[in-house]
Amino acid sequence: MIAREISENRQWKLIIDQKVACIWAVTFKDPEIWQEKDRDNALYIHRIATNPEFRGNQLVQYIVSWAKGYALDNHLDYVRMDTVGENFGLISYYQKCGFKFLGLSKLKDTKSLPKHYHNATVSLFQITL
Repeated sequence: MIAREISENRQWKLIIDQKVACIWAVTFKDPEIWQEKDRDNALYIHRIATNPEFRGNQLVQYIVSWAKGYALDNHLDYVRMDTVGENFGLISYYQKCGFKFLGLSKLKDTKSLPKHYHNATVSLFQITL
């Protein structure tokens, strides 16, 4: 999956002081998670992973800034993200980064998704451009 994302130019990294500070992936379709809303023109951010050396540096704000510009350059209407479960701390943090919390969604067809999505309820987030 990661090799495919790299070959399709959908895997990104943020470099600080010549070190990988964080990585993330994007996609332009996410029907298993966003269901009927997947018909919209959107950029979906997935799997933000931060190098422990750089935790606490508010790196999601940089990713959001980049994502908004990338989405606008590609004529997309939304930047979207999800997280598994109802983590109130994460919900608050993503809201501070500019996302609107859209609520919880119980996933239905998760066969093609990574295991942590199986039988999951997700929190959905969106920035309207």
